[in-house]
Amino acid sequence: MSTQIGPLFDYLQPLQEAVDEIANTWHPDDPEYRADVYRQIMMQFSYGYFAFFHADAEHPDWAPLWNPVYTLQPNPDDIYRYAPIDSDYSYRLSGNRGTVYMITFNTQAGLPGLPGPIDHTGEYYADIDDGDLQIDADGNFEILVSKEKPSGHTGNWLQIKPGAIALMTRFRSYDWVNEIDPVISIECLNPTGLKKRLSPEEILERIVQMAKMPVAATSLFYAMQNQVKANVGVNVFEPTRLGGALSRQIYIPAVYEFEDDEALIIETDLPEKRRYWNWQLNDPYFNAVEYVYRNSSTNGHFAHVASDGRFYAIVALKDPGVPNWLDTAGYKQGTIYGRWYDCDSHPMPNLKRVKFSEIRDHLPADTPVVSSEQRAEQLRLRVQGCQRRRRW
Repeated sequence: MSTQIGPLFDYLQPLQEAVDEIANTWHPDDPEYRADVYRQIMMQFSYGYFAFFHADAEHPDWAPLWNPVYTLQPNPDDIYRYAPIDSDYSYRLSGNRGTVYMITFNTQAGLPGLPGPIDHTGEYYADIDDGDLQIDADGNFEILVSKEKPSGHTGNWLQIKPGAIALMTRFRSYDWVNEIDPVISIECLNPTGLKKRLSPEEILERIVQMAKMPVAATSLFYAMQNQVKANVGVNVFEPTRLGGALSRQIYIPAVYEFEDDEALIIETDLPEKRRYWNWQLNDPYFNAVEYVYRNSSTNGHFAHVASDGRFYAIVALKDPGVPNWLDTAGYKQGTIYGRWYDCDSHPMPNLKRVKFSEIRDHLPADTPVVSSEQRAEQLRLRVQGCQRRRRW
């Protein structure tokens, strides 16, 4: 008996649950918020195709994760790749690391919107970065990814703990213009046969899973940013915390808000040993602010460090004419996230709300002027560098 196929909309009903999450935003009655949430739902829904249709654990393949759609605050320095895996199988990663600043690999349980528990650093989680790997002089390497390390295996190995279903890579760049992305393949080492055509039942089930992805992701991340606000209020950084991505990474979050004639100044000491650090802005719905055509993030390569050894960044609607402007792209509310990765300390930054006209009064006296021409060139190189990275 053939499967009865109903109208497509019948399988998309969970999208309404994501719409209902507007109630958990900061301004649920604001038409701009509603339109932005609709846009966010489409972002997450579009990514769902790659999550549920592109590949499976027996026939893994890389899919873009969050960069193309900005959803769930992707780090602008990272190009994310995802492949489904299963601890019943073993896999080989092979390729060339290119010249990016860093590559990380991790196995874990579910990602936001995927079946299974969300687990970032617990019983399902394992991670390594390229500093842990044997890589030849030409940049070539292989990694065995499996539940257990074979006896006598002396090469690179990453564990798949029972219950892990996702393999993620991050190609982490510092100098966007001049670094070359890695080239990496993934192969299942077990005999699995040819990749089969999906049955009607499997297709319908995956469409429903796609439709459930936006509410699963949105409810999680609205709750996260609302919790930061509940814990410490507005324009205050929450004490540093581990978790969410990589075992060596510390996050520093804050909910921000200011008015048209104001700006925010991030001020922080820097770790003496700072392998990687960055700052980024997110919109009020936990999506990365436009980062190709806006200077909404910076990192340890691009950032200007002041003569006193500290880092000062300006969060503002318009160009303040000083280094480290973080452009909010028109938002006066959102979140700020900082990252310390493999650093010897984790300084707590301060966030100061000031009049835009008084910004320089709160910076070192020798803070340089950034002209409109210099800013335009900075943005031109940013666009060039970002477009040369394979985000799709």
